[in-house]
Amino acid sequence: MQRLDDLLICRLDNNRKQSQPCTLVIFGATGDLTARKLMPSLFHLFCEEQLPLPFRVICVGRRDFNDETWRERLMESVREFAKHYDNCARLWYRFSTKIFYCKGDISDHSLYTNLHKAIAEGESDELKHNLVFYLATAPDLFTMITEHLSKAGLLNKDEHTAPNCRLVLEKPFGTDAKSAKQLNARLTEFLHEKQLYRIDHYLGKETVQNLLTFRFSNAIFEPLWNQKYIDHVQITVSEKNGIGSRGGYYDHAGALRDMMQNHILQILALISMEPPVSLAPEAIRDEKVKLLKSIRPIAPEHVDRLSVRGQYTGAQVDGRHLPAYRQEERVAPGSNTETYAALSLRIDNWRWGGVPFYLRTGKNLAASTSQARIQFRMPPPVLFASQCGPTLDSNSITLRLQPDEGITLRFNGKIPGLDIQIRPVRMNFNYQSEFGAYTREAYERLLMDAMAGDSTLFIRRDEVETAWDIVEPLLQKWSGRPLGEEEFYPAGSWGPENADALPARNGHNWRNPDLEPAE
Repeated sequence: MQRLDDLLICRLDNNRKQSQPCTLVIFGATGDLTARKLMPSLFHLFCEEQLPLPFRVICVGRRDFNDETWRERLMESVREFAKHYDNCARLWYRFSTKIFYCKGDISDHSLYTNLHKAIAEGESDELKHNLVFYLATAPDLFTMITEHLSKAGLLNKDEHTAPNCRLVLEKPFGTDAKSAKQLNARLTEFLHEKQLYRIDHYLGKETVQNLLTFRFSNAIFEPLWNQKYIDHVQITVSEKNGIGSRGGYYDHAGALRDMMQNHILQILALISMEPPVSLAPEAIRDEKVKLLKSIRPIAPEHVDRLSVRGQYTGAQVDGRHLPAYRQEERVAPGSNTETYAALSLRIDNWRWGGVPFYLRTGKNLAASTSQARIQFRMPPPVLFASQCGPTLDSNSITLRLQPDEGITLRFNGKIPGLDIQIRPVRMNFNYQSEFGAYTREAYERLLMDAMAGDSTLFIRRDEVETAWDIVEPLLQKWSGRPLGEEEFYPAGSWGPENADALPARNGHNWRNPDLEPAE
């Protein structure tokens, strides 16, 4: 007999486009992204029989490989990074026969001539004409590659063939508002906006996708999701590790560009947007853009009051010495790049008027976590406040995106006994214990959607440009300004002490996950 909860499953698959047979071309294929994320994700999809048939992957790189040596190299990467390789290793040979290598310099047009010939050798019309180009390269190569693809006849804006030619771009999309707009303008000389798939891998995470389901399919929460009941919102994306080997990239990016402008603002948009008219890609993206445009601009004279930056210094953590950021490999000795950024934002619309949103991210902090905490207003102080004092806390919902994905509802409960004693208690939903299934890697979902032509989880041009406009005043104010002593923080802490003043101005304080009782 079927279980009740099985009968109650609402399947939304019909709202998703289905992947069609296609050729996936990866530029920058010899880089870390292909080894760590793209190939393991594709292999797992193949093992689950989720990839469209037929399909093939053409990997473009400068190194001296042929098809066979390249497949051997990829097998090593997939064995190391694919979570379930041992369970389906027997399928590797079948999968690898779909992978081909195209050697060449991406600045040399002859590469694209050779690529055109390789694509034309497809065993079916779909493999020849349904093309997805994945640019896993440095952003300054995007326009050059796009222009060459266009000149080679592999990419065009013709309305009849355009839907079958798509370009997938890794972040960052520009380095500031001006460069992002220039990049978008240049790319759209060669293809339509609907052909551009800008990846923010956070949107591929199962728990991030669940934000809309949680909000709009549960009547017990959505009526409370407004300024009448919510006091403030905190979004924390912290990493316990430093920058590792990414110094060359990170010292030019910093926390604001690396995390705040994209990942965190996307989470903010999903938490606070209005209900879309449907689950269609443009309906969802319309509401995200509308929300981002409702964020109150930060005036240059208010940057120091509404934001905090920081940089980690060396410290002893868990019995080992962690170096200062300025001592990391490929970092300038006197670098003023921020490894910590925090913002206080306001959303000027009817739903959120007066509610502060506190956002923070950083490297070498006390814990690795991504979460959004919705803090509700306190109840009227007429019954329990005088007796319970500080133990009477306001209710909250914590959406844990990683690790330990799930949702926690925090409310007050009476401690058993003759006296009335109240303390916060928790109801905890955990994805792993509830569903017990493999949580799909973000890139698995994003690759499937790109091959299907489903743009729901990708970033639209106006989203990118609006997000850059939000952080632009901070970039300009921080650029070239030396860090002050108050802006440094020891590795293993929760950031610079002056960051506490950001919520304190409104009578709030940061809620640090590792300082709270176990869930």
